[in-house]
Amino acid sequence: MAWPCPVDTIELQRIAEIESDNWWYRERRAIVSGELLRFSAPGTAADIGAGAGADARLLAAHGWQATAIDLNPGAVTLARAHGIEAYEGDARYLPLPGGEYDLVLAMDVLAHIDDHERAAAEIARVLRPGGTALVCVPCDMGLWSAHDVALGRVRRYTRDALAELLEGAGLLLDRLWARGVLLRPVLRRLRHRTTRREDLAPLPPPANEALRLTMAVERRLPLWSWPGTWLFARARRPG
Repeated sequence: MAWPCPVDTIELQRIAEIESDNWWYRERRAIVSGELLRFSAPGTAADIGAGAGADARLLAAHGWQATAIDLNPGAVTLARAHGIEAYEGDARYLPLPGGEYDLVLAMDVLAHIDDHERAAAEIARVLRPGGTALVCVPCDMGLWSAHDVALGRVRRYTRDALAELLEGAGLLLDRLWARGVLLRPVLRRLRHRTTRREDLAPLPPPANEALRLTMAVERRLPLWSWPGTWLFARARRPG
């Protein structure tokens, strides 16, 4: 994810270790891995707001030629240390050529950007005709809390708002679905009680495992259209 304030390389390495086992980041990587199966062969991919770099490394592990973009120079250094091509850059002005990428990931990035229309337009610009954008955002301003403020977000999204944003950028929406449906009541209560970034601290193993198992159960249930905590969207640039 994109961090709202500078984080040095050592701190990013600590975050990467936490994310490797954290229930939510594991679930997000499982979703991305599932989406990669839709492609007949690996291609070129850009990870916008790469943060600690887990998604870019996942792409590389699946054989993709991955490029990481992040505002934080520490994130760029960390990505390059793992053999990932990486550049410092703003999601609104991507330092990437147009029409070159088969896939663009924007995992919890757009919610941090005031001018998210421009960022969405940049995603569309760098995709090849027929290329795919995979986007994750927090959903429902009714869930807005100090947790969002601590993370540096400026909004949460409704389904209609996310669809309008992507289609306004010239992308064709293939699918839009919710995650975190079963956990919505619990997370809503917990996050209204906190003013800190609890995602930067490791959870007790029993709690982490319980949350992971809950998400695994949700994956098997037809809950994608129910109110959740996050929204995922898959869209493509017209070919």
